[in-house]
Amino acid sequence: MIPDLAPAAATALWLGILTSISPCPLATNIAAISYIARRVDRPRQVLLSAFTYSLGRALAYAAVSAAVVLGLLSIPGLSQALQRYMNKALGPLLILVGMYLLGLISFGFSTAAGSDDLRKKAAEGGPGGAALLGALFALSFCPVSAALFFGSLVPLSLQHGSKVVLPVVYGLGTALPVVLLALVAMGGTRALSSALKRVGAFEVWARRVTGVAFLAVGIYLSVRFVFLA
Repeated sequence: MIPDLAPAAATALWLGILTSISPCPLATNIAAISYIARRVDRPRQVLLSAFTYSLGRALAYAAVSAAVVLGLLSIPGLSQALQRYMNKALGPLLILVGMYLLGLISFGFSTAAGSDDLRKKAAEGGPGGAALLGALFALSFCPVSAALFFGSLVPLSLQHGSKVVLPVVYGLGTALPVVLLALVAMGGTRALSSALKRVGAFEVWARRVTGVAFLAVGIYLSVRFVFLA
């Protein structure tokens, strides 16, 4: 990996993990865990399905991000404008995302990819179905995932010119907690319940810390590139 991209990749990974353990995406991931870990008598099958589910999520996010980034950069004159004004726009954008993560502002919407029948078929399709399930859940955006993906990851990808690497890292980050919880679920429902409580408590503090960090960086960028430019 390019050294200059390493800090951005670490940020993308953290954003993916935070997305995965946030309340709305966590609900879909619990459904995925229930599907993946239902064959506890076949641990290899569980691990393979967890891997393909993670791969499906990563590829879906990479495809969406690549389409958005390539679409923006293909507009005549927009590429130069983005290079010129990205830092100015990134500061206010990070402030808005930080305020949302801290609960200072709110907005509500959600999207669902695929019909219920398609999801049921995916859930019964083995490792291949797990990959499809991961892609469908990744494309089912809710406010938290939309804010972190479109408000943080896409600008980060544009800033570093990364059409694939950062989105894939983000996708793997969203699936990492699912793989770990799937392994925990193999120990029984009591172990899974305890793990989910710990994840819920960790998510609250992780979201607050990330929100404060986004606010601080956003204010710094705004002062430097907007008010002092």
